[in-house]
Amino acid sequence: MSYGSIEPRHAALLFFDTLNYGYANPPDDGRDAVATAKANWVRLAAAARALGVPILYAMADHRPDGADIGEGYSDANHEMQPWPDPEVRRRPHAANLSGSWGAQVIDELAPQLEDYRIPKHRWSAFFQTHLELSLRARGANVLILCGGATEIGIASTAYAARDLDFDLVVVRDGTHSRRPMVQGLFIDHVFPRFARVRTTDEVIEMLSAGAAAG
Repeated sequence: MSYGSIEPRHAALLFFDTLNYGYANPPDDGRDAVATAKANWVRLAAAARALGVPILYAMADHRPDGADIGEGYSDANHEMQPWPDPEVRRRPHAANLSGSWGAQVIDELAPQLEDYRIPKHRWSAFFQTHLELSLRARGANVLILCGGATEIGIASTAYAARDLDFDLVVVRDGTHSRRPMVQGLFIDHVFPRFARVRTTDEVIEMLSAGAAAG
């Protein structure tokens, strides 16, 4: 293992919440950014498959009655709007209920039989899921992370990966937030403290270099 390369046999590619509810039909004001991210996801998936890197999909998975959603107090909802009634916070995620169209991976990434689906009930893809077990079983200690939203699930999963001693690579142009300022904050001022932050091109080059060396 070296700073400038990634050995495919020790790596895994994790797509976080690359699901229909967020990315199949993005709003007009975010369409270009989503299109760029999706194109990079497709390129990363193709490179991973060509080099034998396992692909995993962390997928939001919620009950229709909302009974698996945390009830902790917060000042704002996911849209950063104050709660109309702070005492009424737990509600179903209507757009990504378990088994619904919204909770499925976007068509562009089309999971294959050999891929891993990781249903999750909290922001971190590691929390009470089989993600860590699946990575350890494959001998993968380098986690390539992409998807959205950067300040929510990507950040939570990145912190967890760090605390579990995974070697983390965050894909700069393969992570997405609807808030560009927040995206820049995490990509430029948070993640470099405990991960390598690289573009899609750089990640593919690093995997190719690791394959050649190995």
